Amino acid sequence: MLTAALSGCAGDESEEWIDQLEQEATNHEGVMESLNRTLEFLQGDIALLNTTIESLNGQIGSLDGQILQHISEITALNEQNTSMTMEIEQLSSLIFTLNESKIGLESEVVVLENARSSLTTQISSLETVKASLEVQVASLTTVNQELVATNANSADAILDLQEIAASLNSTISGLLETIAELENSPPSSVNWSSTLDVVIERGFLKCGVKDSQYGMGYYDEDTGRLSGLDISYCMAIAAAIGFNPDSDIEYVNTNADRFELLSNGSVDVLIRTTTWTASRDADLNFDFGAINFFDGQGIMVNLDEFPNADSALDLDGASICVAIGSTSAGNIEDYFVENDMEYQAVSSWNDGPDFANENCDAVTGDMSALVSMKWQIEQDGSADFEMAIMPEVISKEPLASVTRDYDSEWNEVVSWVWHGMVTAEEFGITSYNYQSADTSNPSIDRLLNENLGL
Repeated sequence: MLTAALSGCAGDESEEWIDQLEQEATNHEGVMESLNRTLEFLQGDIALLNTTIESLNGQIGSLDGQILQHISEITALNEQNTSMTMEIEQLSSLIFTLNESKIGLESEVVVLENARSSLTTQISSLETVKASLEVQVASLTTVNQELVATNANSADAILDLQEIAASLNSTISGLLETIAELENSPPSSVNWSSTLDVVIERGFLKCGVKDSQYGMGYYDEDTGRLSGLDISYCMAIAAAIGFNPDSDIEYVNTNADRFELLSNGSVDVLIRTTTWTASRDADLNFDFGAINFFDGQGIMVNLDEFPNADSALDLDGASICVAIGSTSAGNIEDYFVENDMEYQAVSSWNDGPDFANENCDAVTGDMSALVSMKWQIEQDGSADFEMAIMPEVISKEPLASVTRDYDSEWNEVVSWVWHGMVTAEEFGITSYNYQSADTSNPSIDRLLNENLGL
């Protein structure tokens, strides 16, 4: 086509130009061949790259699958971490509770160590008394034997000596019984001076009470004062021996350790809803005073757990909170056995909070305590369930004051103060009107004036 296009040209210049063009065309063809070879190489490279890309895409797909799997594993680990965090928080709360319990137990250990030291001192004193009595017994026995041997040949003298011997034997038996009582009695029960003298010399009364039962012994955080029947009894005793009942009383809060505190002298008198029982009167070295409240044991139930309960007989299979150190444990066991029922006892230091926190289905105790407990739970809203006190009274609970043994003078003061309070109530006499009471009435005159007789 180039040749044809230039065929009409003539002259040397045209031929040279044509030659030049042909040379350029030849050069261009070489360049084209080189470009074609390069293109072929590039197409090969492109094919190789496409293969590589396909391989990489496959690897990317595999990696995407692995990433999804790892994301799933991370999600599961996050859930496990959340669960373990909650468990750690629960364990931390438990550790805090255990630390508080440890502190409380350490305080109790200190009290027990102090009591132990006091008991050790009193035991030493008793050992001395015992040794002295044993010496007297040995001496009297020797005298008895000598008298019998010396007068063996005289019938009349023998009769006289037999009477003397009988008297001596009686004395010896009495001394031996005294030694046995001293050996078997807690050292703290032997107090060679009257508690009344100790209290008056000290200048104030130490009264063992409770501070958690409304109506009997209750501490009001708003007023910072104790109130209730037992508190009034303590105040009356203080007033009767010449103290100021508003300032001359140390109230000692007692729980299951109440008898120990009375025994070791930490309190002078125990007025704390304490039941007077035959076993306590016989086994413990204490004297019970006036009965200031005649109670009975009952049962209060969580109606969410036993919605149809209207009797204690409906509580077969219930778990029941029972205060440690109380007479309630034996009474509730007897009641369920007698009525052919099963129950689970939950021993508790704080039966009210345990019941409110649903650690048991029901709680048992004195009726007065259950009424107080129900009122307090309803007032503070600490329970999320309805509750009811069952109508059955399963025991007799004569609640009385308690003093240490061998101290009749102090026990009489404690007892007759209560009898005086009852008599004053019968006549309508109070701390506000006693000065204007009609003493022309002989009974009122005896109560308030010099002879103070009832």
